[in-house]
Amino acid sequence: MSATPATVLSVEDLAITFRTPAGPLRAVRGVSFALGEAETLAIVGESGCGKSVTALSLLRLLPTPPAEVSGAVRFEGADLLAMPEEAMREVRGRRIAMVFQDPMSSLNPVRTIGVQMEEVLRVHLGMGRGAARRRSAELLGSVGIPAPDRQLDSYPHQLSGGMRQRVMIAMALSCEPRVLIADEPTTALDVSIQAQILELLRTVTAEHRTAMILISHDLSVVAGLADRIAVMYAGHVMETGPTGSVFAHPRHPYAKGLLECIPRLDQPLARRLLSIEGGLPDLRGAAAGCPFADRCEFVMDRCRTDMPPLEAKAPGQLAACWADLSGVAPRVGGRELAGVAAAPAAAAATEPLVRVEDLAVHFRFGAGLPLRPRRVLRAVDGVTFDVRRGETLSIVGESGCGKSTTGRALLRLVGVTSGRVVFDGQDLLPLSGEALRRLRPNLQMVFQDPYGSLDPRMPVRDLVAEPLRVHRAATGRTVGRRVGELLDMVGLPPGAGDRFPHQLSGGQRQRVGVARALALHPSLIVADEPTSALDVSVRAQILNLMQDLQERLGLTYVLISHDLSNPYTQALLATVPVPDPAVQRGRRRAAMRGDVANPADPPHGCRFNTRCPKAFDRCFAEEPPLVELRSGHQAACFLAEPAAAAPAGGSR
Repeated sequence: MSATPATVLSVEDLAITFRTPAGPLRAVRGVSFALGEAETLAIVGESGCGKSVTALSLLRLLPTPPAEVSGAVRFEGADLLAMPEEAMREVRGRRIAMVFQDPMSSLNPVRTIGVQMEEVLRVHLGMGRGAARRRSAELLGSVGIPAPDRQLDSYPHQLSGGMRQRVMIAMALSCEPRVLIADEPTTALDVSIQAQILELLRTVTAEHRTAMILISHDLSVVAGLADRIAVMYAGHVMETGPTGSVFAHPRHPYAKGLLECIPRLDQPLARRLLSIEGGLPDLRGAAAGCPFADRCEFVMDRCRTDMPPLEAKAPGQLAACWADLSGVAPRVGGRELAGVAAAPAAAAATEPLVRVEDLAVHFRFGAGLPLRPRRVLRAVDGVTFDVRRGETLSIVGESGCGKSTTGRALLRLVGVTSGRVVFDGQDLLPLSGEALRRLRPNLQMVFQDPYGSLDPRMPVRDLVAEPLRVHRAATGRTVGRRVGELLDMVGLPPGAGDRFPHQLSGGQRQRVGVARALALHPSLIVADEPTSALDVSVRAQILNLMQDLQERLGLTYVLISHDLSNPYTQALLATVPVPDPAVQRGRRRAAMRGDVANPADPPHGCRFNTRCPKAFDRCFAEEPPLVELRSGHQAACFLAEPAAAAPAGGSR
């Protein structure tokens, strides 16, 4: 039996309240936990549960006012909340460091990477300029950044997202802190870059015996990195314990629900995803009882009046719940979706609704001087596919691969260089003016960022009515009736029409985006990363909504995603089972080396040859054509040829 690690940091009865014009908002209520040496503690929960606020309070990074923080945060024998600011500056960055979610906004855009890294070393360790630069290069090399001496002179915008996050990790580790706080370190990254960053975090924390607080809503990330887990909801810790125990036998309904939201490999594709219905309660005011009561399947009268204490439910496992979940089996799937299983066969018997042939979208840039001709960025280069009526096609890939540009080109939202886009037998590219306007109601889009794509000055009712008025599809009272139907169709309450976007949750805002897209009875909807900005439970709600609407209205979807585990029924490419922490911690993620090829200067031959571990001479000389391996399955790879011989010329 392994010994319990010595406690490095302990949090006792932490409470955080924000004073707002609408009253006090109690963001964190009575949170307590301890972090052992070389241990990783994951704090999980939906957006708004208090995870990031808790982390920021540990380093006293919350503005006071409006934040009021109470309780104790003990580190190396001192209470950080009571420490003078001058002493706190010695702790912040040197003894406790933080990696933020968005490296682009965390790094200074007008200073080079080298200057920013050297500043940390000079301020905290008193290094000279030369020594600080040499140490900065060593740190960049240790986190896997190639040519570190050259990258020191780069600005943040000149690096990829994964490289910027590596810089943030190098800066955080530069003073060899005892505690590292990682706030959603992989959320803004593509799945391939996520794998690189997770392996890096696992390696560096083990090498330096650094304790880590990992904040995440991605349970597969938590399963692979965390020793213990704390599940937060509405400012409370609802469950805590060893990661393996919580994943195998959750003792709180909220933890159980989060795990059930993960798409399972053994779940039939024709079933709805499980989700946690409803949303977070209003954190203003002193609500009695358990904050999860309105969403809980095990709710009882006592839950609405008394807040349960966090108490032992199993060895090392605590939960704040009046119910006993020790013998409760997990839910294994929602209701069956009518007609989904038969959809591929039915679709195969029909003509394509959308046919894309050799689509190219090129952008010209540069000064255009005689000695410096304008360059061409090949965002989309020779894409061909069909989408049949009632079918869902998923376009997946990393950022910069041309996914969103392809989706926008389908709807004529960007200029097309060459190729054909045929919708319902009509070529869209020659259309313009009134002819294109008449066709637009049939072609709609759901955008990735529901907050950025909605006018913040308009109430929901007007946002949904706008397409109806612009296309004169309804007038007078008919508009109001149609808006009411649409809000009901996407599961929004009647009062939502009078609210503004900032008054809605992320999931509710995305439902408004879906309602706008449905307003004109479209045949095709392009959904550009519709759930990437949402929590796992809200993600399941939106995907279930899209499935229901497709079943009810016969919609055709083009789904754009960078996540291969996105579980949308007919777009499914790969799924993950509920992660097993023992398996996740024992395996190594397959991290692709390098970055996406520069579309302004693509490599000769196969576009993937600079990153492919199996590339051989032919891959650098010729671009492989799409080859049909079996019915409906094509691949552009010389090694994927049906009768491929062993490659000649050796690998590189």
